[in-house]
Amino acid sequence: MVQSFHLKEADALRVDGEELRRSTVALFQKLGVSADDAACAADVLVMADLRGVDSHGVSNMLKTYIERFGDGTQNAHPDWKVVSERASIANIDADLGLGIIIAPKAMEIAIAKARDTGVGVVTVNNAGHLGMAAYHAMLALPHDMIGMCMTAAGASVLPTFGSVPKLGTNPIAMAAPAGEEEPWVFDMATSIVPVNKLHNAHRMGSTLPPGHIADAAGVPIMEPVLAPETFNLLPLGSTREQGSHKGYGLASAVEILCSMMSGARWATQLPRWSFRHYLAAYDVSAFGDIDEFKANMDGWIRELKATPPAPGHERVLVAGQPEHEMFLDRSANGIPLHNQVVDWFRTTCAEFGVPCAI
Repeated sequence: MVQSFHLKEADALRVDGEELRRSTVALFQKLGVSADDAACAADVLVMADLRGVDSHGVSNMLKTYIERFGDGTQNAHPDWKVVSERASIANIDADLGLGIIIAPKAMEIAIAKARDTGVGVVTVNNAGHLGMAAYHAMLALPHDMIGMCMTAAGASVLPTFGSVPKLGTNPIAMAAPAGEEEPWVFDMATSIVPVNKLHNAHRMGSTLPPGHIADAAGVPIMEPVLAPETFNLLPLGSTREQGSHKGYGLASAVEILCSMMSGARWATQLPRWSFRHYLAAYDVSAFGDIDEFKANMDGWIRELKATPPAPGHERVLVAGQPEHEMFLDRSANGIPLHNQVVDWFRTTCAEFGVPCAI
């Protein structure tokens, strides 16, 4: 983990995941969310914290969600509906439903369609933030399916050579089952980092590595700089010479699949709180023998892990391995929350009359 985004233990309090989940469920219910949906929302957030994706866990997103329910930009009782459908696809209007609640429902539909046809794809428009994209991709794993999740967010990222943000961080996540090895789980923003990692870095007073942000004119800052409160975020690659056109292209592809395919407009034409999503499931058994697939995944993962490391490095990792190791540690030892987050959480629980876990 890049140290700029790593919370120091001295600044943190370790919190039991189940206790944090219970209080988070109670807060969502106080906001008018049903018991089942509140449990789903809390699970998405706490799983992000357990896997070390603090930018998309309780630390960052719960406050935002509470604010959006309060100002009416998020609907606690969305009348979401499938507006178009065929055997292997569906398109959902989320009616301003929170993405961490609607996206699992969309993935359930994709999984059911994949079971029938081999592939299921569901697009979602008029929705809220869906949290950690990997969570939704991983929902396909118990069904011996490959899961994908993409989301188009509000404009915060500069296009290559641009001086004004035109694209979201637009993450892409994919999860594939294995046999004896842990599943392969990949989750990346198409920007250098997600927006919330930079907010975390600012909260911690961290110095950013070169190439993470641009100045007000859109020029990439290629030396270390203290994480500012406001910033222009760069696409993956930072500069054209380092491949930023690839991050820019991937972000654009996500915009097409999530926004245009769902019948929505694009980032700059929508409010920052309006998100568009793409969920897909691929039934491995429709393509071949599932046991053979898992055996091949195991062999491939083991070969990657066995790669001799370059000088200065201890080992070669595969996608999802650091998050799984973090999950084991935090499940046993608690989730570290920044002291400012702890203070906010305690105050918020008191305001809503909810028993506080921390």
